[in-house]
Amino acid sequence: MTTIYPSMEVERKTPFWKKLGRVPWTWRITIGYLTVMLFIPIAAMFLKASTEPPARFWAIATSDIALATYNVTFVTAIFAALLNGVFGTLIAWVLVRYDFPFKRLIDATVDLPFALPTSVAGLTLATVYSDKGWIGSLLAPLGIKVAFTRTGVAVAMIFISLPFIVRTVQPVLQEMEHEIEEAAWCLGASQWQTFWKVILPPLFPTILTGVALGFSRAVGEYGSTVIISSNTPYQDLIAPVLIFQRLEQYDYSGATVIGIVLLSISLVLLLAINFLQAWARRYDSR
Repeated sequence: MTTIYPSMEVERKTPFWKKLGRVPWTWRITIGYLTVMLFIPIAAMFLKASTEPPARFWAIATSDIALATYNVTFVTAIFAALLNGVFGTLIAWVLVRYDFPFKRLIDATVDLPFALPTSVAGLTLATVYSDKGWIGSLLAPLGIKVAFTRTGVAVAMIFISLPFIVRTVQPVLQEMEHEIEEAAWCLGASQWQTFWKVILPPLFPTILTGVALGFSRAVGEYGSTVIISSNTPYQDLIAPVLIFQRLEQYDYSGATVIGIVLLSISLVLLLAINFLQAWARRYDSR
């Protein structure tokens, strides 16, 4: 039998609005800000998409051109995020563990995609990787075309998402104790064994966090990809550009439907990455 204390009875009879009055101001500000800036816009997008009949919603979301843009957007973004997961970790390692000339300059340059307007980044990449550009002219004789292809989309996504991985991994590397590595070396572990069994396990959840942030940034990129790609359907057209094209045609509900699908797929993938992070932390704590 459950005992109900007087204080519990009074708390249960207290009106809900009075309970809200006892909520700390930090909570109120947080909930209010998230409601205005996040929850209401997302709810409005879902309500706008719900104005379409289910059959038409499905037809728009699964049309041939929409499926092609999902493929270009998500597959390329995952590739860019995973590639940056490897090289971004390597860059963070070099910046933390080594001293070399112009280190501060290189460290500051990593943040350049944060500050650089995406349209400027797209124009720069399209110029450098064109057939007559500094890098594109070297690849053209090999039959490799970057600008105005799906490869160019991948280059743009790699460029704008790299800082997320570097800046996520770098602080964790700075806090890692060198004594653990030295203990592994004293026990006869090689440098590769030390990295694989001592350094990587606690670093892996952080790398996944950086990959998730880079992936999210790459999926939503528009300014640079619209310039470096040819925006040709079924080839290198990405979902954000398709949404903009629908808006230019005054097809607001169609653009919203594609946006809902984009949001839903991104959310599922991010939840999967968060699940891997939680699993990695539990595995590391054992």
